[in-house]
Amino acid sequence: MAPSPTQATGQHSESRAAAWLESQGLRVLERNLLCRAGEIDLVALDGTVLVFVEVRFRGSASHGGAAASVNRRKQQRLLRAARYFLPALARRHFAGRLPPCRFDVVCEENGRLQWIQHAFMEA
Repeated sequence: MAPSPTQATGQHSESRAAAWLESQGLRVLERNLLCRAGEIDLVALDGTVLVFVEVRFRGSASHGGAAASVNRRKQQRLLRAARYFLPALARRHFAGRLPPCRFDVVCEENGRLQWIQHAFMEA
């Protein structure tokens, strides 16, 4: 089944973000991890830090912008999904050791990418 126009735009934005993060020295390990708690768009490695990346697209900033769309509720969903996937990621990429982690957001607005490192933290 073909993706909807919104899904196609999201996939394109995620691909752009992944390529851009790799050009900045990160290594993308996983894409689109989905569980009942939510979805992790990208999981990347920045040195020894495991980075959970939320990718947000907005055609314009007229409704608060892409970064503003990662509200507290969305952050909680991302945290729950990351907790779910972390044990398997640690086994797969860190020989079972739990690595230091962070949450980043990559926003695409008006054709430009903005990378917000340490966008939020677990409370």
